[in-house]
Parts: sequence; C-alpha cells; structure tokens
Amino acid sequence: MSQSPGFLLTILAFALVIGPLVFLHELGHYLAGRMFGVKIDAFSIGFGKELFGWTDRRGTRWKFSALPLGGYVKFAGDMNAASVPDPAWLELPAAERARTLQARPVWQRAIVVAAGPVTNFLIAILILAGFAMSYGVDRTPSVVGLVSPGSAAAKAGLQPGDRITALNGRAITTFKDVFQYTVLRPAEAVRIDFIHAGRPESCQAVLGVATERDRFGNEFKKGLLGIGPTAPVAARVGMLEAPVVGIEMTGTILRTTVEGLGQILSGRRSVDELGGPLRIAKASGEQLTLGWPVLIFFIAGVSINLGFINLLPIPLLDGGHLFFYAIEAVQRKPVAPSVQEWAFRGGLAAILALMVMVTFNDLGAFGLWKTLAGLIG
Repeated sequence: MSQSPGFLLTILAFALVIGPLVFLHELGHYLAGRMFGVKIDAFSIGFGKELFGWTDRRGTRWKFSALPLGGYVKFAGDMNAASVPDPAWLELPAAERARTLQARPVWQRAIVVAAGPVTNFLIAILILAGFAMSYGVDRTPSVVGLVSPGSAAAKAGLQPGDRITALNGRAITTFKDVFQYTVLRPAEAVRIDFIHAGRPESCQAVLGVATERDRFGNEFKKGLLGIGPTAPVAARVGMLEAPVVGIEMTGTILRTTVEGLGQILSGRRSVDELGGPLRIAKASGEQLTLGWPVLIFFIAGVSINLGFINLLPIPLLDGGHLFFYAIEAVQRKPVAPSVQEWAFRGGLAAILALMVMVTFNDLGAFGLWKTLAGLIG
C-alpha cells in the first residue's frame, strides 16, 4: 500500500521549496539592478492581486500576491511583471528615464536578467558543496565487481575485473557515472568501451528495463546494465575542494535534465513525465517525509531546474530577454518594438499551453484521471 505525506505536509514542504527559491531568484535580479542604479518599482512573491506589502524608502513596493507560483521584480520602464519594455519610458523626464532598465547599456541589462538564474545555480552549488563536506563523495571505480546472469552486461561479455572507460563515447571514471548514464536509457543500445586484462576492448549491449515503485506509489522505468561495483570507495572532501565538487554535481544534474528533456522531445520518453507546480508540491511532501537532508538535496535539484528553465530562449522568460539582448549587441540596435511585442505574445501563448499540459500531467500523477475512468466505467 502506498504512503501519502498528507495535504498539510505537502503544502508546507512546497512552501519550503518554492518560497526561498523564488525569493532568492528575484533577489538576484533586484541586487543586480540596484548595483547599476536601476529604479525598482516592485518586488513581488506571487502573481495577481496584492495580499499585503509595504513600500521602502527607495519607492520599491515589497508585496505578497494571491497566486504563489512564482514572483517578479518590476523595474522602472517595464510594461508588466515580465519586464516587457514599455514604449512610454521614452516620454519620461530625463532624470527618471536614466533610471529605467532600458536606459542601461545592453551588457548591464544582460547581467541584471541573468542574475536570477545564476543565483539559482549558486544556491545549488552551495547546497551540494555542503553535502560533499558532510557526507563525502562516492568515488567507487568503474570496475565490474559482479555480472548478473542473463543481463545486458552478461550478453555483451563483460566480466568481473573489467574497467568501463566509456559509454557511447562518454568518458566514465566511477561506478556512479555508469549508473547515471544507464538509468536514463532503458532498452537503448549502448557501446561499451572497457579495459579487459590490460587491453582496451569494446562491445555492444541493449540495456535492460526495470520498473520500480517507491513507497509513495510512484512508478518509473530505469535502464539496467546488470553489473555491480567492487568495494565502495568514499572520499572525504575539504572546504577548498567542496565548491569544485558542488560545481561538478550541479553540472551533472543539469546535464541529466537536458538529456531527459531531449528524450521527451525526441519521443524516447513519454511527455507525461513533464511536470509542473502540482507535481513539485507532491514530490516536496514526499521528500520531507524522508527527512530534512533529502528535502534539502531536492531543493538543490529544483533550483537547478528553475535556473535552466528560465534560461530557455522563450520570450517572457529570462532567456528570451537575453536572446533579444544578444541580437541587439550584434546589430547594435534594439529589436524592433513590433517584433518584440509579437514575440512576447507568442511566448505567453507557449507558456500558457505548457502550463495547461503539465497541469494535466500533474493531475494524472495524483491519480485523478484513473479515478474518473473508474467512476465512468
């Protein structure tokens, strides 16, 4: 029987995950804008109608809004919360116009926009560096300790003592590298480069498939090579090495995210695996049930994904603004307002369509569609 963390614990966990990440993301934008002397009209946690807030001595309205699924910083000269440039900024008095975001050089605007996603990556690096210092790092070598009978590895001819050096051309150094590569590729063909008795060799294998179900009832498929490691090797990490390890772990999680998205876009994975706020909330509650360290590690992963998503070149997102700034830097003039307007409208439509799809998926993850199908049947 599956276990549920309960509604209240799920809401609490979701707030603990999303609240700080949204605040720190927007704080990155805010501090970068302040650094370049940009006037900031509003700093909001959530969207829509303001629930409560206050105005500081610089004229910035700090507020909490009704829809707590994000946040924004509204700079002077912005048309809306998505920082769409308002053409009316040109009509402002010279002193006010000079303090708008649009009046800053393109490189400064790019830094202000990029500061949010960069902050998300820095959060993850700090968390993962802390984990490395607290628990050490798994550096078990990629040497085959055992081969499961009938597995993909057995059929390919791998033997205990072989050291795997690459999978489909990707360099492998630890057994964890092997797991991270194969788990995302159930039933896929893979070329294995390895060292056998001191000689480099290679073989082909088709990864096995295992369907697992966790204590919360979530099912997922993973790829299996069918090998086990030698004796585990855990290395302690000092304060100087920890940031490097944090960066490496952040890069690994980011690469896994990109590869997973690529598999969905190419049809190798179901689009049902795309999730939104509801699924993040569900997962947050489950991770908190497993303990605070698990939840904090989960926060690092969400922060990386939040940074990555915001860097996608979609108008309205940070990446869309950076894309326009890149064009402006090359052609030495801003993209035509009419082009930007249509791009932002298209970006809004794309984001709304994506939100509808992931919400549909999220409701399915909660079992709503199966329940309705059972009632109708």
